[in-house]
Amino acid sequence: MAYEELTLMGRNAVIEAFRAGRTIDKLFILDGSQDGPIKTILREAKKQDTLVRFVSREKLDSLSDHGKHQGVVAYAAAFTYAEIDDLFAKAEEKGEDPFFILCDEIEDPHNLGAIIRTANLAGAHGVIIPKRRAAGLTGTVAKVSAGALNYTPVARVTNMARTIEQLKDRGMWFACADMDGQIMYKQNLTGPIGLVIGNEGSGVSRLVREKCDYIVSIPMKGDIDSLNASVAAGVLAYEIVRQRMN
Repeated sequence: MAYEELTLMGRNAVIEAFRAGRTIDKLFILDGSQDGPIKTILREAKKQDTLVRFVSREKLDSLSDHGKHQGVVAYAAAFTYAEIDDLFAKAEEKGEDPFFILCDEIEDPHNLGAIIRTANLAGAHGVIIPKRRAAGLTGTVAKVSAGALNYTPVARVTNMARTIEQLKDRGMWFACADMDGQIMYKQNLTGPIGLVIGNEGSGVSRLVREKCDYIVSIPMKGDIDSLNASVAAGVLAYEIVRQRMN
């Protein structure tokens, strides 16, 4: 079920969005605000584990395009998030081993949108993203995905490392993209697998990397040392496709 992306301004608008069950990706509140409506908003945000940031009035003015924000601006998700079980259900529906792409703190919405598009075309059964320090399902992500968000479920989790542990208990193996890993052609990437793609600058975080079964790299023949995150995701996803077809 799709939503239009929405920037919510004002206390009542944000409170009503929370109470209506709308997914709020980020919440910005004027630093120092402690009145009743603000406490209500914070209580609702805690229930949903929404990312909250306390910012200056100048920041809120810029986020709201100098609208009447009353000290509160929120970003609502453009699409609803799936549950992990929805991803497994999609694999079962197709009669295939689960294949998920996990984005560890991908911050650029263009990269996330491109990865979701690749996931769909490569036959992945879903994408998993973290709640914090990462892009959410904004309108930009939906646009770049070129419609893939209508077909490829995206789940959002609180702790990526813990999620990997839980998925291992369900029979999955994990391959982490890293330049120091073994060349992807030499790895067995068949079976139930999760492909982990790291942050654009720092790569996969140490805790997440330690949970992975394989560290895989893409052979580099040029003069620079790395690919864009979404391009790397595409190359590795299609190596998984190739191995599955064989």
